[in-house]
Amino acid sequence: MWKRIKKWIRKSLPTETEFEKNKLVYRTSEVHMANIMKLKLEEEGVHVIVINKMDTSYNNFGQIEIYVNQNDVIRAKYIIEKPYE
Repeated sequence: MWKRIKKWIRKSLPTETEFEKNKLVYRTSEVHMANIMKLKLEEEGVHVIVINKMDTSYNNFGQIEIYVNQNDVIRAKYIIEKPYE
């Protein structure tokens, strides 16, 4: 019986979520830098997901992470690393 339940659960749950298609391209502990990078990427047409993992009590713990679709990783890293024009 447990084997059938496990099989049903594996079959009904997705093997990959939508978020797993995104890759981390930038990480910082400074809020203003995360916002600048987000705006730079969005200005170039890259869809951005920002995850704030900073502690709400003390802003010196944790980091802010920026994720993009795995198809845009190379372009996003190029945009992040190029100097402001």
